[in-house]
Amino acid sequence: MRVEEHDVIVVGGGPAGMVLAGELALAGVDVTVVEAREDHVLTGSRAGGLHARTIEVLDQRGIAERFLEAGTPAQAAMLGTTVLDMGDFPTRHPYSLALYQNEIERLLAHWVAGLPVRVRYGREVTAFAQDQDGVDVELADGGRLGARFLVGCDGGRSLIRKAAGIAFPGWEATRSNLIAEVEVTGEPAAGVRMDEHGIHAIGPMGDDKTYRAILTEPEVQTGGRPTLQDVRNGLVRVFGTDFGVHSATWISRFTDMTRQAEAYRAGRVLLAGDAAHVHYPAGGQGLSLGVQDAMNLGWKLAQVINGTSPDGLLDTYHDERHPVAARALRHTMAQAALQRRDERQLALVELVSDIATLDEPRKRIAGLVSGLDIHYDLGEGHPLLGRRMPDLNLKTNDGPLRVFELLHDARPLLLDLETPGGLELPLPGRVQRVVAGCDGPWELPVLGAVPAPTAVLLRPDGYVAWVGEGNAAGLPESLQRWFGRA
Repeated sequence: MRVEEHDVIVVGGGPAGMVLAGELALAGVDVTVVEAREDHVLTGSRAGGLHARTIEVLDQRGIAERFLEAGTPAQAAMLGTTVLDMGDFPTRHPYSLALYQNEIERLLAHWVAGLPVRVRYGREVTAFAQDQDGVDVELADGGRLGARFLVGCDGGRSLIRKAAGIAFPGWEATRSNLIAEVEVTGEPAAGVRMDEHGIHAIGPMGDDKTYRAILTEPEVQTGGRPTLQDVRNGLVRVFGTDFGVHSATWISRFTDMTRQAEAYRAGRVLLAGDAAHVHYPAGGQGLSLGVQDAMNLGWKLAQVINGTSPDGLLDTYHDERHPVAARALRHTMAQAALQRRDERQLALVELVSDIATLDEPRKRIAGLVSGLDIHYDLGEGHPLLGRRMPDLNLKTNDGPLRVFELLHDARPLLLDLETPGGLELPLPGRVQRVVAGCDGPWELPVLGAVPAPTAVLLRPDGYVAWVGEGNAAGLPESLQRWFGRA
């Protein structure tokens, strides 16, 4: 007999897990998060930053300002040694946001706390079993939970992925890095070096007390917990001094191992975030990839649970997100290679950096890193189809509104831009219809200007599911495909 039945159990309370829980709760799904940590406080700052498309999806839920107030806008997309300026991209957020993961997780936990989500801190999943009716979950303390679906957001060493039997192919580590947050003595230390091994850096974290050190190790290390002495030795090797580092609050190690789950779903078990893909953190794409996995999966899983869509809708999660992560993984491998600095490698770095100053390569790579150029394959049609909807200014009966304001409650949206004859079709219950005026401009990052549509059908994740070009041709089929029968 199952105990404490839920619709969904999310394993892992990191960014992907919390965003997924929030999305499910907005759709009325009974969701519980199981997190091994004792609370939402993350030891160490961990990853840092949000890319432009991730800021946009937070804006779609009305919470972007919380993150913008806490972080610092920066041009962070890079290729080789060239910073790829996104200032001319058609978005309200043509930049990345410098903000450490511990602060991101704190803000997400605060958001989720205002939603009907139960987060079970200090609980660890040890095993599960699934059948045609649901999933039984066993906890380390002997407790048991049951759910219709289980989602593993439990990181690169995911127990959920392993227990589900999902293969994790990819590439083994070729380098390892030490990362530490420490205090220093004497003069403030700051510096960046690159050599045949990779990148090394030490610099203040902003509080005039704590410094972050990142060191590429001369030989790959994958086992054992690194120590403060390891950090001191590395600093002396690279900078000739250990800067008197002491009082470490966090020391860890990461590698450039690159792997991706062969499937994002196995029956009633799904994966998101690092449980589905791991890579070298060059470019800082990992956290953003996980958040966008959750945004893609959340509304689809909710519709299946609520009975408005068939189970097959969940297969589109893998179909759409797997290629996005695969492309990002190859980019991080390229970036890792460009960090090495022997003379032969330097010739390649200089060539790539020169190419990156050209306009088209700049836009293409910045579009990839930022996530603004994502294009889900929804078939042939208007250039908007399968791409993010621009956050345009609208004129509605309720006054001026932005497109993203209409997505705050995570409902699908049929935006009628005064199509001749209107779009008076019966809609599935969850789909909201808004009639509005819009002067554009209709422009997409990388792609440029596109023809102005007369209507668009938006999914809750902000991607365009159908485009009207003067009539309603194809709209009934798109409504049924994505949101069920009227």
